Amino acid sequence: MISRFLIAAGLSLFLFPIIAADTPNVILIYTDDHGWPDIGAAGIYGDLKTPYIDQLAADGVRCTNGYVTAPQCVPSRGGLLAGRDQSKFGLETNGSSLEGFNAEVTIAERLRKVGYATGQIGKWHLGPAQEIPTHGFDDVFAKNSGAPAFATFRLDGSDREPGKDDTKMYHLDACSLAATAFIDRHAEKPFFLYVAYRAPHVPLDAPEKYLKRFPGEMPERRRQALAMISAMDDGVGAIRKKLEEKNLTENTLLFFVGDNGAPLKIHKVDAPGGGPGWDGSLNEPMNGEKGMLSEGGIRVPFVAAWPGRIPAGQIYDEPVMSLDVAATAADLAGLPKDETRDGANLVPYWSGEKEGAPHEVLHWRWASQSAIREGKWKFLRGGSREYLFDIVGDPEEKKNLMVSHPEIADRLRKRLQAWTQELNPPGFQGDSMPEVWNQYYDHYLDGKPVSKAVAKKLKDDTIDGWIIRNGQLRKRAGALHLIDSNGKQRFAPFITNSRFAVKGPVEVQIHMAKAPSGDVSVQWREEDQKDFVEGQNVLFSGEGNLRKGTIGTSGEIVHLRVRFDDGTNAAIKTIRLQRENGKVLQEWDFSGE
Repeated sequence: MISRFLIAAGLSLFLFPIIAADTPNVILIYTDDHGWPDIGAAGIYGDLKTPYIDQLAADGVRCTNGYVTAPQCVPSRGGLLAGRDQSKFGLETNGSSLEGFNAEVTIAERLRKVGYATGQIGKWHLGPAQEIPTHGFDDVFAKNSGAPAFATFRLDGSDREPGKDDTKMYHLDACSLAATAFIDRHAEKPFFLYVAYRAPHVPLDAPEKYLKRFPGEMPERRRQALAMISAMDDGVGAIRKKLEEKNLTENTLLFFVGDNGAPLKIHKVDAPGGGPGWDGSLNEPMNGEKGMLSEGGIRVPFVAAWPGRIPAGQIYDEPVMSLDVAATAADLAGLPKDETRDGANLVPYWSGEKEGAPHEVLHWRWASQSAIREGKWKFLRGGSREYLFDIVGDPEEKKNLMVSHPEIADRLRKRLQAWTQELNPPGFQGDSMPEVWNQYYDHYLDGKPVSKAVAKKLKDDTIDGWIIRNGQLRKRAGALHLIDSNGKQRFAPFITNSRFAVKGPVEVQIHMAKAPSGDVSVQWREEDQKDFVEGQNVLFSGEGNLRKGTIGTSGEIVHLRVRFDDGTNAAIKTIRLQRENGKVLQEWDFSGE
């Protein structure tokens, strides 16, 4: 007769799996809008200072053909954490519903079920920060700006009730400190740590201690990007030092991966203020940029190290993908195979246990763009445009081989289309693209010059962090002027800014060059809100040239939209955010020339 003790023990083993002593920790550092060549180890740009990332590559493997699943933040992150192509659960673009992602079981949830401690640090971008623990993360320090973090532990490593942490540290430094605190908290058991730095993504906000590392003549946006990358590099150094202190170096697999290519806006305009536009990072010699399925949009920095298990100093040229991170972690933790998941365990290929390529093909679909890579061949669709590249011989995607190799293009098109039937929704998504993507394809893939009018518009539509919609901006005669495009726009122009953070309540004052003939109103978005919320709108009062209204929220305001009924005649001298007692929190003064 089997004793109750043995039954209970067996049940305990079933419910609480015992982790093998050699089960490794996994750390994933995920960067933001970071161009493929923008680490020193790539050997392309000499202005970088990334000694710790370079040492990580020297101690492990640098993948020259490392890809992500999408050229945009939200789907890239959703696929990464689900370990499954995000278009299979409907998370194709930044504007897609999160319902499909919320139903997925993340790699953090899967690892937690087998005894791993799990941590998320930095940028989330997959719903409210307060919901991060529901996706499998025990410890959270969600911070990507000067606004307070949502935190479940303190930077000194102690426990706390979930809530806002208003540390005044630079957000990249705070994330690095949170990462080392997490390691201190969980050094005695296996852990999975996801560190998502918001860098070098705009707004460009590096403090002087990093900027001064890059003196000399260069575009200011490039200096900012270099400084933010350098801050992340310091974080890599701090994390590796902490692993060494805890004697965990040889039991930790550490990934360093980008989320998509850098946004260049074609012209890399060195606009002042560090707001929307080029983020200062570079993709060349890869072609294209964020928002494209060309190499510049989806090929990213991809480095990994596991001293003692992965031989050092490797340059790995076979194509790999961000989905492989979750697949690798799951296999190393001894999780059962799951055919619904995508990706491959990369460690056997890096250690020499397996030969060949981890993937026969890689696929992408992002709205009306789609692509497939099979060996050296890449077939790319952008709306109704089609391209075939020898991506090994022509990684810059300069020679379209559709005419010379139609049989290869036809085979890859059919294979890609068959794969899209697995997606939600299925199939290719339309034969037309938005105007901006057409401009990108014209410029990067078809070699057409961008007109001076388009170039001027790209330059003029962002001033001091303010962007215009449905029109153009001009700064002249001591004011910021909103200009309708020949009066033919369906909606009146409005301006928007998301490169600031102030805690409410605040009074918004707009001093105009002349009294507006219609209403003036402001919408706002708070830190934890993905989109503007109905009802968060203030209609301004006042007479003459001054209009003002109060945003009564006590939350952190991170985004404004200012609307003018008579948008064609709006001319703004100053926009000011202040307290009830008159203390000015933020001011934009357009009155100077």
